[in-house]
Amino acid sequence: MTIASNLSAVHERIARAAKRAARDADDIALMAVSKTQPAAKIIEAYEAGQRLFGENRVQEFSEKVGALANLRDADFHMIGHLQSNKAPKAAEVFHAVDSLDSAKLAERLNAAAEKLGKTLDVLIEINVGGEEAKSGLAHNSPQLESIFAGAPTWTHLRIRGLMTVPPFTEDPEGARSYFRQLRELRDRLAARNLPGLTLDVLSMGMSHDFEVAIEEGSTCVRIGTAIFGDRPKP
Repeated sequence: MTIASNLSAVHERIARAAKRAARDADDIALMAVSKTQPAAKIIEAYEAGQRLFGENRVQEFSEKVGALANLRDADFHMIGHLQSNKAPKAAEVFHAVDSLDSAKLAERLNAAAEKLGKTLDVLIEINVGGEEAKSGLAHNSPQLESIFAGAPTWTHLRIRGLMTVPPFTEDPEGARSYFRQLRELRDRLAARNLPGLTLDVLSMGMSHDFEVAIEEGSTCVRIGTAIFGDRPKP
């Protein structure tokens, strides 16, 4: 199977899931998770029509970005945990950061984006399963309120919504309650009309469970293996 045929198959699955949920498939963005993939595979996906990509590590993507310079309208998002000391480089090489988990990180991203004369879209990462091994904030974390308080002052950030990675279950249905929790949290936050937040994005769902995520309201699914195949071994 080629990357082009894999992309086509994923789009068909997105369309079917959207139809089941009485949603418009055009309202659901497909992010190709290209972490650990070589630049050549990203270019192959781009040539097949893919424009939105997700990467997990600043250093890894920095080493690939030169080879991708001609992909003028491609959009690269940081989706892995980001240490605040790497915020300047992340702001330089990425178009968006989908894993914001502290006010300190937001402040550093905003300062870095200001120096670069750009505005970064960001998503707040929520740890819906309360897993210690995963990054992200609890739904009732004081850090969330700190982010909400700071949002109006970070003029070079746009807080667009929420992202999550739920606990893994063999059965995709096992993720449904976690996706629902994120959507309900977003709805509660949106009802507060918090200044500086738009909250129109729900990034949830990966290769094994994205159809369930779509049924629960995802607006962006992050797909790696179903597009690129198994990741290369380190």
